[in-house]
Amino acid sequence: MRTVGVEEELLLVDTGSGEPAAAAPRLSGATELEPELQREQIEIGSSPVKGLAELRTELRALRRSAAQQAASVGAAVAAVGTAPGPVEATTTDKARYHRMIERFAVIAEDQLTCGCHVHVEVEDDEEGVAVLDRIRIWLPVLLALSANSPFWQGTDTRYASFRNQAWNRWPGAGPTDIFGTAGSYHAAVRALTSSETLLDDGMIYFDARLSGSYPTVEVRIADVCLHVDDAVLLAALSRGLVETAVHEWRANLSPPEVRTELLQVATWRASRSGLSADLLSPLTLRPVPAPVAVGELVEHIARALDGLGDLTEVHELVTALLARGNGAAAQRAAYSRRGRVEDVLSDAVDATIAT
Repeated sequence: MRTVGVEEELLLVDTGSGEPAAAAPRLSGATELEPELQREQIEIGSSPVKGLAELRTELRALRRSAAQQAASVGAAVAAVGTAPGPVEATTTDKARYHRMIERFAVIAEDQLTCGCHVHVEVEDDEEGVAVLDRIRIWLPVLLALSANSPFWQGTDTRYASFRNQAWNRWPGAGPTDIFGTAGSYHAAVRALTSSETLLDDGMIYFDARLSGSYPTVEVRIADVCLHVDDAVLLAALSRGLVETAVHEWRANLSPPEVRTELLQVATWRASRSGLSADLLSPLTLRPVPAPVAVGELVEHIARALDGLGDLTEVHELVTALLARGNGAAAQRAAYSRRGRVEDVLSDAVDATIAT
């Protein structure tokens, strides 16, 4: 069974003012917390696991640990894709981050966004690239499910995932063409880095990529999920997609020849409406209700999910998410009570560590 791991970026919130807190440097020595570009966020990461129950337990423990360590410096953690209220992000004091600010200016200065990255084990780079070529058409559905960033600088953007819009301003971000071979993939990476635009291959921000640190495919398109169960679902769907793609590759089935421009449109629609309006069907590239596109995804990987023992749980988690709504729906519901972004963050802090 392929292992799967999850990395989550979390916003730091001052428990007194309710505003984003530049508290990460005071937590830099804390176990299992990683600093990010901005001092108002941290990253946690699970170990590679085989079972969804194990992943759920570990993510809950990591979130609780992060919350406890943040509390020691007067802060809390919130699993939101963007800071709901006005914020001027402050850069972590690290040479590479200062170089990013110098080169990319306001794009880097404004980049206070929190994503969820799912790592799924692959045998080698050839298998990994075969996976990338075959999962690319399904990634916008994962974005719609995870969308959790409707607010930006105190304003409802009317996007479900504005994080995706902000993130895709980076060069090297977004969907990719079909690579065909590992050699072609690595040649593309070399071309991007030798352009002297990206600082290094750590800035290969594709929606899904080969990890530079682990023997995994890293699915990067998603917002950080408000609820742990949604992160577990995202991991299960990602692993199911990888398993299905490998099966197709070994059966000599070619990847769907979908133009990258259409994938950009599909991603934009998922970012715009999340689960609240039509998405592009990955099968027909025509608009369909969001639950239909989600159903197509689950059906596409059902055989793999069944073999992994995840099918029943995925059906349950999908049903619950579609009924409850994604993080964007929860944030807007919190805001609707009194028109206060403080309520959005307060609810998110509670939901982040809820069992």
